[in-house]
Amino acid sequence: MGELMVSKKTTEPEHRGEEAGQYLTFSVAEERLAMSIDAVKEIIETPVVTRVPMTPDYIRGVINLRGSVVPVIDLGARLGRGSLTLTKRSCIVLVEVRVGEDAHVLGMLVDEVKNILEIPREDIKPPPEFGSEIRTDFIAAMGRVDDVFVIILSVDHVLSIQELAALRKLSEEAAASGSDAQF
Repeated sequence: MGELMVSKKTTEPEHRGEEAGQYLTFSVAEERLAMSIDAVKEIIETPVVTRVPMTPDYIRGVINLRGSVVPVIDLGARLGRGSLTLTKRSCIVLVEVRVGEDAHVLGMLVDEVKNILEIPREDIKPPPEFGSEIRTDFIAAMGRVDDVFVIILSVDHVLSIQELAALRKLSEEAAASGSDAQF
């Protein structure tokens, strides 16, 4: 699978369910999910991921992305579906998450990227308050696609501010020990 570049405007906020927009759809543990294309920087094949000791199970490790250390989140484990098994279709969706003035690039390991969809405003519904196996704060909205609902994730909540701080520290420590990391 070649590298798929996604162009985006970095100054626009993530869609919250009230607006129509474009969404990247992907599968995680046989479930079809989506996220606003505004948060996506690019999609890459799964490179060698270096495990970092003493990190939560959902942090798969770090990768070397053009000389930068990027933490990789196993989205299956983060959503409570168990760690994903790497296949030929597995890939990493690189997302940019903002915390105040700072922007952080993180990789989210998914089973397979499906496509980019335009979901009209009238087909975007508020998240359910119950009945989902995913934490409700992780869900930005529900998008109706061909009479089936797709869960639209809130990237900002899947990766909370506290977790971003921990990931930043992880990245800095990995960068400082650069000669020890194997990419």
